[in-house]
Amino acid sequence: MYGSDKVSDDSERTAFRRAEKKYKLYYDPASKKKKQPKKVDLSEVLDFKSILESYNENSELPNGFNVLRCDSGRPVFSMENRPGFYFIPGALNIQEQCEWIKESLTSFPQPPNRTNHNAFYGPINDLFLAATEKKILVEEGNSPASLNSGCNVSPGDGDVQRWKFFKEDVVSSRGNTRKSISASVLLRKLRWSTLGLQFDWSKRNYNVSLPHNKIPTALGELAKRMAAPAMPLGEGFKPEAAIVNYFGLGDSLGGHLDDMEADWSKPIVSISLGCKAIFLLGGKSKEDPPLAMFLRSGDVVLMAGEARECFHGVPRIFTAKENAEIAALELQLSHEDDHYFLEYIQTSRININIRQMVSLSNESSCLNFLSKQNIFLVPGNCRF
Repeated sequence: MYGSDKVSDDSERTAFRRAEKKYKLYYDPASKKKKQPKKVDLSEVLDFKSILESYNENSELPNGFNVLRCDSGRPVFSMENRPGFYFIPGALNIQEQCEWIKESLTSFPQPPNRTNHNAFYGPINDLFLAATEKKILVEEGNSPASLNSGCNVSPGDGDVQRWKFFKEDVVSSRGNTRKSISASVLLRKLRWSTLGLQFDWSKRNYNVSLPHNKIPTALGELAKRMAAPAMPLGEGFKPEAAIVNYFGLGDSLGGHLDDMEADWSKPIVSISLGCKAIFLLGGKSKEDPPLAMFLRSGDVVLMAGEARECFHGVPRIFTAKENAEIAALELQLSHEDDHYFLEYIQTSRININIRQMVSLSNESSCLNFLSKQNIFLVPGNCRF
């Protein structure tokens, strides 16, 4: 999903693809010494922060917009031409944002949760800690005994210990020639992690046979509170799976549908952290022109019902200091003992998407549903 398709002629592009191209980060070829981003027209991008400020000042809303209040007292905005879509600007305060940034970098990539690194390196333990300690991940092979002191094991798939973290000075002093990569580079190449029921990106489905933990309690409770405005009357949200996306400079998330959950009447709860981004919300076809809107740190988006059938994506994040809009976040993190979180988030965006997959009362019903969805299940493991 990251990156973009190469199409030379705009006439061959869909309306969604043209919008992606319009907002994507491109560099000005005229800039010689330091690459300068090309200017982009942002005049048509919806700004819910401005809408919230206007509403708070004079209770006015743009045509076609509605507002409702949730238990938190924060206004929740919806649009008449996008039923099932809800936007909660500034839903998380600064302390909450910092908490979930830290969890996203330290706890969420921990095994048994899977990440994009699993396919090559297997599960990696304590990646963020290793990055702060400037360690190197080395393919074990026939590891010299002299290297084995001061290492952290990162077991690969099938319980084969293929890779280990070593201190930088240990690797360099031994002239190691085996495959290796620094933990800091791996951290910057972290693109996703999965919580709760594990999503298999290669097959685009949930694989409940994979080892997994339940959604962290605090995250589940947050998701339940945020999901309330989009839930069918009398029902509560049941967080069962989550995908955490990590964006760096120049990264994008192409137009797609989140269509692997059983009941689309239940919302996806999407939490934005870090640098500001542009979010595209299209229609049921990529030929439908999408709406562009800003997503800032602390914003929450809900997509339920008809909105679940709409293509959406993130063509751009803003990492330049004047456009990232994370000054309050930087100030809060600058007071922390650990400056690594601040360094990371200054050029990054994190998005946590929490979902309710399926809640069925008995195993036969569960097996029937999962077989229709091509989800691999080990009998007896139908527990959510």
